[in-house]
Amino acid sequence: MGAEGLSPRDPSSYSRPEDVVVTNIGINLNVDFNKKILHGHVVLDVKRINKNATELILDAKNLTVSKVIDHYTKKELKYVISDAIEEFGSKMSIELPAQEADNFTLSIYYENNPNASGLQWLTPSQTAGKQHPYLFSQFQAIHARSVIPCQDTPSVKTKYSATITASSELTVLMSAILKSTVTEGNQKQSYFIQDVPVPSYLIAIAVGALESKKIGPRSHVWAEKEIIGACAYEFAETEHQLKTAEEICGPYVWGIYDLLVLPPSFAYGGMENPCLTFVTPTLLAGDRSLANVVAHEIAHSWTGNLITNRNFEHFWLNEGFTVFVERKIKGKLSSPLQQDFDALGRLPELKETVKLLGETNPLTKLVVDLKGVHPDDAFSIVPYEKGQTFLRYLEEVVGGPAQFEPFLRKYFDTFKFKSIDTDDFKSFFENHFSNNSAIQSVDWNVWLYSPGMPPVIPNYNTTLAEKCNKLNKQILDWDEKAACPVESSQVKNLTADEIIYLLQQILDDKPQSVTKLEKLDKVFHFSDVKNSEIKFRWLRIGLKSHWPKSVDPALDWVNEVGRMKFVRPLYRDLYAWEDSRAKAVDNFEKNKQYMMHVVAYTVSKDLHLTS
Repeated sequence: MGAEGLSPRDPSSYSRPEDVVVTNIGINLNVDFNKKILHGHVVLDVKRINKNATELILDAKNLTVSKVIDHYTKKELKYVISDAIEEFGSKMSIELPAQEADNFTLSIYYENNPNASGLQWLTPSQTAGKQHPYLFSQFQAIHARSVIPCQDTPSVKTKYSATITASSELTVLMSAILKSTVTEGNQKQSYFIQDVPVPSYLIAIAVGALESKKIGPRSHVWAEKEIIGACAYEFAETEHQLKTAEEICGPYVWGIYDLLVLPPSFAYGGMENPCLTFVTPTLLAGDRSLANVVAHEIAHSWTGNLITNRNFEHFWLNEGFTVFVERKIKGKLSSPLQQDFDALGRLPELKETVKLLGETNPLTKLVVDLKGVHPDDAFSIVPYEKGQTFLRYLEEVVGGPAQFEPFLRKYFDTFKFKSIDTDDFKSFFENHFSNNSAIQSVDWNVWLYSPGMPPVIPNYNTTLAEKCNKLNKQILDWDEKAACPVESSQVKNLTADEIIYLLQQILDDKPQSVTKLEKLDKVFHFSDVKNSEIKFRWLRIGLKSHWPKSVDPALDWVNEVGRMKFVRPLYRDLYAWEDSRAKAVDNFEKNKQYMMHVVAYTVSKDLHLTS
């Protein structure tokens, strides 16, 4: 893949903020569900940094631009949109007005493509209520450019405001604070302000037949009315998680913390859009056992949103820190044993990913090279789990949480509202701990730039894991001709986290016999479980063991849920088994139109339909 014209500072963006930078965005868009487009204009405040600069360079992907004007003089400005480079979109160059002053305000009139990669349009039949259409966005990593002409790089952070016009029957939400609504006939204008600077990927919108319930002093949960009660119950502990995060990280600066539970086609467990976290309905386990994903998104309020990776080569600064803080939140709300148990439970997933990508694959480094590589192609669990493993290792090196947590608070306070890279973090760490000789043992080069598994696994407490390991050994050593050695009461006494850990251990072992799986299911009813993480692992165990009974449920489930964490491994497992391969490909071809862009894009590669 060529990368001509992309920035040397951010290989995923054409923009040149070092020459001319966008300082504020005003969004004015109409929502057209019939045409599946947003149309209107954006107003960009820009500042010339390089006195010799004569043009503003933006990212744009499949946008139809009608005109660009000087916002105040109303004179039209010349612009050129280059040919697209595959998924990166196009460079949009706008000639700046001839003037002495270095501040400009430009208006760009345009509409986006019905297939904009940053938007998901749902028909009424794809919603819970079946009466109204639904729209939601997903701009991370570089899909904002498919909806807004912008400097689509996390190195640029701006405040934004938005006026969105949609049907008066629907509710508009954004990653900002709603200031007012005005209804005229069958149309409603909603006006939002985000006063904390954010990168473009954190601009978000959702439009649908939505209701809300208050779940805390600064939090509401939003969803379709059919599931709002279940959502309010599931996320009732949000304020406790938020307060605990503040104890660790410092003041929460975003004002409100609302949650939007999206339809099942949402590709991620959650997305940390400021003021409005998007979450998947696969978290609705009925017992709050999966609500820790909210702790992850809350942690992002500092790690990613307040301090942001300068480009996606340093994505571990967002996600490794977030997993690290998420587990601290969980540890403080339950016990430090749980924090370690979570880390131990995710190590097998990291090992599987490294094995899948290849132990020498450069995308398994903490700091990756994205020249010519789309961030969606680089996305994996590696920056999450290898990143948190590195931070946990550093915490042990400097003497534990009592030494590391004050450093963490100072780190957040020093770099808040900024975008940084790994060298910034490394310098800050070494300066802070300059009197601690133990840090000389840290091999930064190996940790940051070597592919494969982490060079050191921290000294995690294994107390909670040992009980599961005993059960796992009983199951794996069991001769299936005999009765199941584990009683149903033993599993009923396990927490959801412990069952997930147990099933992950079985999945990581050799394929089991179909007879053994049938007997296990009879005792434990894994096929009927509501918890999506348990269901996911049980389906994978069945597919790995070539259990025919697993194929149709797996296909049905990947059609029902769009969460990439579940969909991609299940499709890979279906493809790996020759008996189910054709079914998997046929199922994908029939249903890819209902998937979010990033899911269809990556699954087509998993199924070897595209390169």
